[in-house]
Amino acid sequence: MAQDKTAKIYSLRNHSVTLTDSDRELLTPRLCHAHEALSYSEIINKIFNDDMIFAIDCFPSNCVDLMILDPPYNITKNFHGTKFTERSDDEYTQYLASWFPKVVRLLKRDASVYLCGDWKCMAAMYAVVSRHLIVRNRITWQREKGRSSKANWKNCSEDILFATVSENYYFNAEAVKQKRRVVAPYRENGVPKDWQETDGKKFRLTGASNFWDDITVPYWSMSENTEHPTQKSEKLIAKLILASSRQNSLVFDPFLGSGTTAVVAKKLARNYCGIEINKEYCLLAEKRLLRAEENTAIQGYTDGVFWERNTTHEQRKRK
Repeated sequence: MAQDKTAKIYSLRNHSVTLTDSDRELLTPRLCHAHEALSYSEIINKIFNDDMIFAIDCFPSNCVDLMILDPPYNITKNFHGTKFTERSDDEYTQYLASWFPKVVRLLKRDASVYLCGDWKCMAAMYAVVSRHLIVRNRITWQREKGRSSKANWKNCSEDILFATVSENYYFNAEAVKQKRRVVAPYRENGVPKDWQETDGKKFRLTGASNFWDDITVPYWSMSENTEHPTQKSEKLIAKLILASSRQNSLVFDPFLGSGTTAVVAKKLARNYCGIEINKEYCLLAEKRLLRAEENTAIQGYTDGVFWERNTTHEQRKRK
């Protein structure tokens, strides 16, 4: 058998998703391309290897229940040969405004939208989104990775805007509760008050807030990890999907990257559709989708709840 020269050699503990020549040959026929008007049946559970700016006009109107957007932030970044260059605030706002109204056309009247960003581009994102949708909240999530700085504060958080098309939208707060460790457990008449003991530790089920400190950025020992430089974790995307969509609804991501939104939607019994300009990332997404047919586990999400980071139950789902 001929050796696959494109296959990288990793340590046995590295569980990152990678591609071989055989993978590329097998998965390439699964990719779609948008050249003309598409029907709902032609986009459901499909990945389109296209430039979203041009392909989006081919997609049907009023078909999406939940849209998750993770466009390039306003920093210079190389996405496997596809480079995004930092620009002025006005230019970045114009970039967002050039495509955002196009994706809004796809939304149902009761649809929700989540738009990922950071401190530097969030003002521009809010300005553009608020022209077309009702902005309801801003989620801030703690990113434990990040470089230290001697002349500035370490940047260890990112934001997500939550918006809806109308006042009639779906939101399931019960689906996104979190198990948090109890520091000072109280009892009433000898009975635990609002907490349970699991694996010898005390936990309380709490409602979800707009600050998330339980997200682990994917890294080499996690089976969801890829070489995409700005990959979001499955746990983060699972919260958005469970809160704002029902089973069998359509979750759409026009900046799909290495496929996290599509993979999580599939694991949670939703339909998916995504657009990604980079073929290598599309193929990584397809490989992850195939794996999801056999393994629907989501790191940090067990027994129908999200577990605080670095707890026993959360760690069990990292493989």
